[in-house]
Amino acid sequence: MALSIVQFPCLSDNYGVLIHDEATGRTASIDAPEAAPVLAALSAQGWKLSDIFTTHHHPDHVDGNLELKQATGCTITGPRDEADRIPGIDILVADGDSFDFAGHTVRVIATPGHTLGHIIYHLPEDKVAFVGDTLFALGCGRVLEGTLDQMFESVEKVGDLPEDTVLYCGHEYTEANWRFAITRDPDNARLIARGDEIRRLRAEGRPTLPTTVAIELETNPYLRTRTPQLAVSAGLPAGTPAEIFAATRRAKDVFKG
Repeated sequence: MALSIVQFPCLSDNYGVLIHDEATGRTASIDAPEAAPVLAALSAQGWKLSDIFTTHHHPDHVDGNLELKQATGCTITGPRDEADRIPGIDILVADGDSFDFAGHTVRVIATPGHTLGHIIYHLPEDKVAFVGDTLFALGCGRVLEGTLDQMFESVEKVGDLPEDTVLYCGHEYTEANWRFAITRDPDNARLIARGDEIRRLRAEGRPTLPTTVAIELETNPYLRTRTPQLAVSAGLPAGTPAEIFAATRRAKDVFKG
């Protein structure tokens, strides 16, 4: 049976996500930016929280952990390399691990860069991945602890997932990301059209997420580093994909548009 997935806003621009298996009643929260919206979403659905799957240690992804654990008795799974910075963690996982969630296989993929121990959760049979702050719609996470080379490799891992994989990301950054992306890939017709769609959704107060691997491969500059346009925009017509990625990410860090 397919998982039920509910996405909802948290904090100023985070998203919370619940995944639920009807047959067993198990429900997991992907990260826990804050407790109250998670508890409200659980109540609205009539679900009980059994698990939290943590992608990385930043406070806007773990601040709800202890309150939710106290309220529900849930089990918290998270990256082994950040265990000492994740409140209430019970189960430590690392790259290449797989575990069962109510009969659904969950693959753990290490994606260092934003933080050194960042992981994502891929459920291949369900064609869904929860990518935290590694990849955003039209963007990628800021490199805060790792290196640009690490982040390039991590983003490539997401892009290598099957194209029909649905991606749930940690933040609603899409409109701002589009304003940068169009400066790097100005003749991309799919990207131009996506801008209209993004503005319509945000004007209606609707999320731009989730996205898919296929959409991001067509429009996300960090996954298009092998295209001539991105090489030219980076000023590296003969650059390697990793060099073009690094130049693009550095440009975004100072972009004021």
